[in-house]
Amino acid sequence: MSYDNIVEQLRSNVLEVTFTKVNGEERVMPCTLLTSFMPSYTAPEATDIDQHSVNKTVIRAFAIDKQAWRSFRVDNVTNIEVLNG
Repeated sequence: MSYDNIVEQLRSNVLEVTFTKVNGEERVMPCTLLTSFMPSYTAPEATDIDQHSVNKTVIRAFAIDKQAWRSFRVDNVTNIEVLNG
């Protein structure tokens, strides 16, 4: 799957993403980009966002099990399943 495809799925579902961590361990992570699962936060200013380009090799998502932000490399994803949507 591509970066754009995974991010699109994360925006509308809770996914179980299986990937190989940088240290070689396998991780199965329930995660999402649905705001209803995330803690409240103050959105960054638009000028802050404009100054950064998107790195499409890494995806940052909210890990449901850890209740924290985690990231994974797109190339290291081995499986994706939709948990609910």
